[in-house]
Amino acid sequence: MDMTLPPHTSFGDAREPASQGSSHPSDTESLLRSITDRIPARLAYYDKDLVCRYSNAAHASRYGRKPEEMVGSHLSEVVRPDLLPEILPRVAAALSGHAQTFEAERTDANGQRRYYEIHYLPDRRNDDIHGIFIELHDITERRRTEEIVLNANQDLEERVRARSAELFRSEQRFRLMVDAIQDYCIYFVDENGQINEWSESAQRLHGHRRDQMNGRPFKVLLATDNAGEDEVDPDQVLRLAKAHGQWESRGWRLRDDGSRFWAHTVLTALRNEAGELQGLSVITRDMTAAKSLEDVMNDLNKELEKRVAERTQQLVAANKDLDVFSHMVSHDLRAPLRHISSFVTLLQEQIGQSGDVLTLQYLNSIVKSSKRMSHMIEGLLEYARLGRVAVEMQPVPLSPLLESVVAHLRQENPDRHIDWIIDPELPVVKGDAMMLAQAFGYLLNNSVKYTRPRDPAEIEVGWQVNPVGGRTFFVRDNGVGFDLEKAHNLFVMFQRQHHSMDFEGTGTGLSLSQRIIERHGGRIWCESAPGQGCTFYFNLPLEEELPELTFPESAMASLVI
Repeated sequence: MDMTLPPHTSFGDAREPASQGSSHPSDTESLLRSITDRIPARLAYYDKDLVCRYSNAAHASRYGRKPEEMVGSHLSEVVRPDLLPEILPRVAAALSGHAQTFEAERTDANGQRRYYEIHYLPDRRNDDIHGIFIELHDITERRRTEEIVLNANQDLEERVRARSAELFRSEQRFRLMVDAIQDYCIYFVDENGQINEWSESAQRLHGHRRDQMNGRPFKVLLATDNAGEDEVDPDQVLRLAKAHGQWESRGWRLRDDGSRFWAHTVLTALRNEAGELQGLSVITRDMTAAKSLEDVMNDLNKELEKRVAERTQQLVAANKDLDVFSHMVSHDLRAPLRHISSFVTLLQEQIGQSGDVLTLQYLNSIVKSSKRMSHMIEGLLEYARLGRVAVEMQPVPLSPLLESVVAHLRQENPDRHIDWIIDPELPVVKGDAMMLAQAFGYLLNNSVKYTRPRDPAEIEVGWQVNPVGGRTFFVRDNGVGFDLEKAHNLFVMFQRQHHSMDFEGTGTGLSLSQRIIERHGGRIWCESAPGQGCTFYFNLPLEEELPELTFPESAMASLVI
């Protein structure tokens, strides 16, 4: 078939003549328009000259028009030129009598990618093709669901490698479930719930023929034994739909062969301009695949939670053993270290100033090393103690706590020019006051140490609302910073980012801070760059929930993105 688009030509009335005896053809057309405009699918009809003869609201809105403005438009005036080579062969096949079903990616008016399932159905009458029906269903959410399922499976494979083969099979089952989602079906009932119009889509979904269903109550399509899942009283749903204009329900629906499927049904009261009830439309969508997917995901989550709980229990036991071990080793190491320090002191007194310079340097090095090792053992003991000591949770006002910590640091560094910027409205948190004072002391002392080359040094303590929930505290300085890509062991005991000859310390402060914050149910992380200072962020539980804050529209838009 030659599919070269002919120029726009004039056309007559595309509607079939009203059947004899029908006294309200305009009401029937209005009823059809009311129904199709409520369908989220995009529906249109083009004659064999590719001129639009009908469009529902969803289809017209895609092109920024009203349905009546679409009528009379040639396909070449509607579709973007770059899409014509893709769709023309399918249009030709449909006009030749071959129905076309395919999926395609399109860009909406906002520039966002959307995915559609597209049907080109030939209009065959008396062995002649008069045109094609075009039906588009937005399946973007289905695609996103597939991606979520895929990511969930990958994450589960990583956590539980022993079950990777089973997870792969589950992933395939999920995809098949999602692909099995069916189209909408539409039929009509009168005000008493008796079916008075049974469409082909209803026949495809339920399996019943038109002569079997006309005049029967629609509740025969509802399963009577919903096994306690979202049971629906059809008479009540009918009353609610007439009272409120529309009502939704979910439950099991029956097919002609006795099988059932989980469906989402929307009943809409159809009224004329005078407000008189003309009947109700029933739109049903097969949601069996989505429900099965949800059930499988819940089972997988339960299994994952079980595995995580088992692993957590193992880690708790391992950490307990590690604490006991570190505590014993630390105490056993202190005795010989005290002997080394004592004998070095005696040796220094014995030699006095009469020894040679090299010997005195060696002795000084031994003294420094023994002191450093003593500090490291003290840090190890403190780390083990923090793992065993009970956390006394109580309301802790942070402002006076910070004032005390900062005052102590000022006394220890009287010659330093440091600008302390402390948020005056720090909230009350829930935790152990002594532990929190230690954590802030370690972090602030870290900032004091690494801002020594700065004059003036700036150290800031504040808090902010976390967009994904909760509140986040931070300690920021303008110090020397470090390369985060190389700081893989930032919170590991005795790991340092700078040489001890440049900055003193044993590398225990950050580990102890992390230990305290994690004991309070929070977490700590860092942002830094060489020469650009350092910021430590951490979460702490608040004593009471703060009222929700309002955001301007621009801020809310950025959060959504």
